[in-house]
Amino acid sequence: MSTASVSGGASSSKKPLIIVLAVIGVVAIILGILYMVAGSSLPSFLTSGSHVHKGNHLARGGVALVVGIAAFVGAWFSTKSKSK
Repeated sequence: MSTASVSGGASSSKKPLIIVLAVIGVVAIILGILYMVAGSSLPSFLTSGSHVHKGNHLARGGVALVVGIAAFVGAWFSTKSKSK
């Protein structure tokens, strides 16, 4: 068995992880932008049961953006192969 076939199998097993991280990244960045821009006029599904004060929208938006960027970085590192 060659090393190319072993590394090919490893990259295909990482594909679901990369897709999940990319989707989480996109959703988190969209939510972060919504929190930053929309503020008090957020859709009801984002604020139902939440007692968020107006000042906390920027904080939640910032956290969502950081989570989105971290998910994209995780997906990027997952695509890199570990070659010697």
